[in-house]
Amino acid sequence: MAVGYDIDADVRALRGALAAHGITLPSLGVDPLNLAGGAGQPQLVALGNCNAATARRLADVLRAAADA
Repeated sequence: MAVGYDIDADVRALRGALAAHGITLPSLGVDPLNLAGGAGQPQLVALGNCNAATARRLADVLRAAADA
């Protein structure tokens, strides 16, 4: 992890981008196992669980973005 790096900012940015498309991932956050890891370990974002409708919406948005 870089000194002064704030993974929470990345999580907030992702949450905002998803919200702009009407998508909410309830468990989106920093993976709690990262907190126990040592320095130098890459931090992970926990995308969390979502229902099938949310997964389908996310796939639709990503597919549309890829086609743009």
